[in-house]
Amino acid sequence: MKLLIDFFPILLFFVAYKLYGLYAATITAIIAALAQVAWLRWRHGRFEKMPLITLGLIVVFGGLTLLLRDPIFVMWKPTIVNWLFAGAFLGGSLIGKRPLIERMMGHAVSVPAPIWRRLNWAWVLFFLVSGLANLFVVYIGSGFYAAEQALIAATGVTAIDLSACADQFIGPQRALCETAHASESVWVNFKLFGMMGMTILFIIGQAFYLARYIQDSESSDSEPSDSGPAPTPSPATSGDIR
Repeated sequence: MKLLIDFFPILLFFVAYKLYGLYAATITAIIAALAQVAWLRWRHGRFEKMPLITLGLIVVFGGLTLLLRDPIFVMWKPTIVNWLFAGAFLGGSLIGKRPLIERMMGHAVSVPAPIWRRLNWAWVLFFLVSGLANLFVVYIGSGFYAAEQALIAATGVTAIDLSACADQFIGPQRALCETAHASESVWVNFKLFGMMGMTILFIIGQAFYLARYIQDSESSDSEPSDSGPAPTPSPATSGDIR
């Protein structure tokens, strides 16, 4: 349920893009992010930091895309969000006694401290890689940036709606516009299916990783002992878990 809520603005962005183009999709994403923050405030009685940060970024980068009519700004937003998350998890591991992932999940899952630290670093790496993957698709994988620059060079126009190529250009310029639009669509598909798929796979991997240690802990707790309660593991044995 929470994963669906987190991806709610992205889902609406995707649908609006397919129906009306990038600029309408950007407006939709801003409204959806605002609705997400409002719903979480009503549901939990408080504002949550990450949705607020995401809202601020989509307002800033989406606003620049709408103002300058350039998709590149909103395309950078997922990378900035992911790198901010990476910074939050990194900072959480350096400040305080418990890493951020343990503070988020420790009430529901009990595993040794070294496991939380490793998992926290895994999230840092995941968010860094996700941000880089987004930039790779924008600049290399989809070919969008090169196609956009070629279109600008050929037309001298920087404010272009790629969803309406037929209404703006003819001949070779129209072909360049359609190429840029197709490249833009590749990024939009990656934003939904690629990033969501990466996140789901990572969460599944995390569940399998944690389950191994949870089962070990439950097995140890259920074993009978003739000499009273089992001794508390020493720092050395706790740190040797792999």
